[in-house]
Amino acid sequence: MAAENYFQAVVLGLVQGITEFLPISSTAHLQVFTKVLGWEAVSSKPFLATIQFGSVVAVVIYFWKDILQILSGGLQAIQQKDWRREEWQILIGITLGTLPILIGGFLLKKVLNQDDSQINSLTTIACTSIAMAILLGIAEKIGTNKRGFESLRGLDGILMGLGQAIALVPGASRSGSTLTAGLFLGLERRTAARFSFLLGIPALTIATLYEFFKEALGKIDFSLVAVGTISAFVFSYVSIAWLMGYLQKSSTWVFVWYRLLFGGAILGSIAAGLLKV
Repeated sequence: MAAENYFQAVVLGLVQGITEFLPISSTAHLQVFTKVLGWEAVSSKPFLATIQFGSVVAVVIYFWKDILQILSGGLQAIQQKDWRREEWQILIGITLGTLPILIGGFLLKKVLNQDDSQINSLTTIACTSIAMAILLGIAEKIGTNKRGFESLRGLDGILMGLGQAIALVPGASRSGSTLTAGLFLGLERRTAARFSFLLGIPALTIATLYEFFKEALGKIDFSLVAVGTISAFVFSYVSIAWLMGYLQKSSTWVFVWYRLLFGGAILGSIAAGLLKV
């Protein structure tokens, strides 16, 4: 049984790692996987939330040079009182853009933590996946894809942060909602994804630490968490690297169609009695 649980932890770490940064919703896929396969030993919210730490470490390592440049540039902006400096604008955008999801998470934490809440149902996940697919498709269609990373301003961070807050609804996808917002703002696909990942670091870190110290500490098997976290780290890094390369040459339509099929498959399975609402 122990070996089986470790295998499940590796698989869920894989699912977490791949889907956290692709615009297809990690929460939705983790819930569907655990419910369909009946993996009760590793399906608790504290476990699933804690292995996100692997994703946090992966994105920090991948964008380490960007992070150092933004922090050092921001410090120089303060010293020189150069509030128009690119790094300062990005730092302010990330800071202000993190507030909506933190405030929303605090206000909605009781509803979001109720397993029997309608907001956590597979029907909600399916419908949200379809709705966000349509929004991403519209953004892909009308977005200009002309603005590079150097054009980012604090307002972009706020607006993409509002998009990030939508990810509180299961199935919305944090990376998907921020990428969609970025495309609506006219950002290049790769720029939108890059800023989306940087914007997600504070939110993911705070959410993971909160779940660990508030819910998980003393209640979960740390060996299983370690296995799941390492798996999530490896596949998160691979996922980030692949997506950054993919968006340099390709559009997001593959994710639009995937999300439509994913949501439709869930609704079809519910209608056929194969999945419970």
